[in-house]
Amino acid sequence: MHRRSFLAGGMSLLAGACVNRLFADQYSTRAVDLVGQSNVIDMLGLLTLNWTLLARWHKAPETFRDADARKLRRSGIDIFHPAVAFESPQAHAITLDWFEKWNRLIAAQPDCFLRIDACADLPRAKAAGKIGIILGMQDANHLRSLADLDAFYAMGQRLTQLTYNTKNLLGAGCKAATDSGLTPFGRDVVARMNAIGMAVDVSHCGEKTTLDAIAASKKPVLITHSNCKALAQGVARCKTDEAIVAAARKGGVIGLTGVRHFVRAKDPVSIEDALDHFDHAVKTAGIEHVGLGSDTDLDGRGPGADIDRLDRVDRVFELTEGLIRRGYTDQQIGLILGGNFERALNQIWS
Repeated sequence: MHRRSFLAGGMSLLAGACVNRLFADQYSTRAVDLVGQSNVIDMLGLLTLNWTLLARWHKAPETFRDADARKLRRSGIDIFHPAVAFESPQAHAITLDWFEKWNRLIAAQPDCFLRIDACADLPRAKAAGKIGIILGMQDANHLRSLADLDAFYAMGQRLTQLTYNTKNLLGAGCKAATDSGLTPFGRDVVARMNAIGMAVDVSHCGEKTTLDAIAASKKPVLITHSNCKALAQGVARCKTDEAIVAAARKGGVIGLTGVRHFVRAKDPVSIEDALDHFDHAVKTAGIEHVGLGSDTDLDGRGPGADIDRLDRVDRVFELTEGLIRRGYTDQQIGLILGGNFERALNQIWS
């Protein structure tokens, strides 16, 4: 083994040991070890929902402190996908600025962050003891032409959601009054994304747009952050079994959220209700097609939006304990924690 590889591996083991000591008295050895051994990927994980704080980090990266880095590492999450949406006529310019800010922060904090650009970066971040950042968007309003895809890819974008909640040039969101499906421009965008290796995300898309996008894509299509409509009837942001199965048949993965009323339409809502979504998605699509997409940061969204025990830094450990309670094997839990999204992203980005 080369000295550089040995040192990188040592950093990863040291970080894992610190997490083990931190949570040794709170969680089972099995849960702590599973999180430490897995490449944990949160496919809609925000570093913070405090937008003032994030703006400060973006503007002055030196204000991102060691304490901020320690908090991210304590979470057990190795790779975050901190995507947002800009439903604005100026979305193109705003998104350019957004990625410039992220690139500035990542470049200024090389000991903490690694931008995930390629398949090899997915395991490399954890091995180097760094937090991986996947640059993506929760909409495609910044795309005016196919040439824009190439330009944003060059800035590091590796995933885009086709729509947010309303209609755009590509299709319809889940809250649009009508959903006519993927538009001709939307089909061209999907084809170009397939060609350059950018992941297609349909989390917020309407049902027809979701199914059209999956059918049009030659590569796996992701549902990075949603839940099962069968368990949350009437919640527009949840996915039907038909959509979940269609994505799975193409090799896709659904990342399940801990957002209170995406899990259950009415209170009360508990962690057991959230675990029911994992059971349902696994039963519906198969263990190889379910992952994490929390749709929150490490402090939760606030009263009325959070689920107790899934609104804090150690939520991945809570979920892992829950999956153990539900009878999942170590291998199956590893797939849910990150193995499935890693496999799908390798297929998409190759």
